[in-house]
Amino acid sequence: MQFPHLYEPGQQNLYFNKIEFVKCVLHGIYSSLILFFIPYGAMYDTVRSDGKAIADYQSFALMAQTCLLIVVSVQIGLDTAYWTAVNQFFIWGSLSVYFAIIFTMYSDGMYLIFTASFPFIGTARNTLSQPNVWLVIFLSIILCVLPVVGGRFLKSQLMPTISDKVLRKIRAAKKQPPPPLPKIRLRRTSTRRSGYAFSHQHGFGALIMSGRNMRPKLPFTTTGMFSPNSEKNKHK
Repeated sequence: MQFPHLYEPGQQNLYFNKIEFVKCVLHGIYSSLILFFIPYGAMYDTVRSDGKAIADYQSFALMAQTCLLIVVSVQIGLDTAYWTAVNQFFIWGSLSVYFAIIFTMYSDGMYLIFTASFPFIGTARNTLSQPNVWLVIFLSIILCVLPVVGGRFLKSQLMPTISDKVLRKIRAAKKQPPPPLPKIRLRRTSTRRSGYAFSHQHGFGALIMSGRNMRPKLPFTTTGMFSPNSEKNKHK
């Protein structure tokens, strides 16, 4: 509730409208073209370092889907403002599970158990072991993510939204040192009560006048050797 202007874009449908939908469609078409033609051009008529060809459909599909997953993970990481253990688990966990699955699918054991279903033995090892494959993956990430990052940066500088303005205020407030706390002088309150206030307090006058607080003088007790009322002194 400290920044109520942050709720205005949602109320005005600035994040979900026809213009934003067209932008998402164009971004999807651009990313699809990059993720298809960059791996296709890199795999076209290509051989490995030992002279064997790797230009097959399965290697191309493996490279394209690997580029897609890494690009999406990088995009999610850039859109994440606050990193928590849950975010870390799902982002890095999804990548780890993906590579574990593809190496299992193209392993020798799966081919021996399910020969008809997994005929592409060793495709993951042969494809991902090439340096040019990782270069293509890195190039695909740059071409897919750089326009998004550049567009957001230019938009925040030239046409800042309400969220951008509020974020600037928050950052500027964090950079400024906090104001010093005002010094408060502590006054000592005396616990002594004046005789005037004591004499005017209700209840003590009647107690004193009644004489109940005055104890009568008692004679010496009979206990003790040197008491005047002891048996020894009586005989004297």
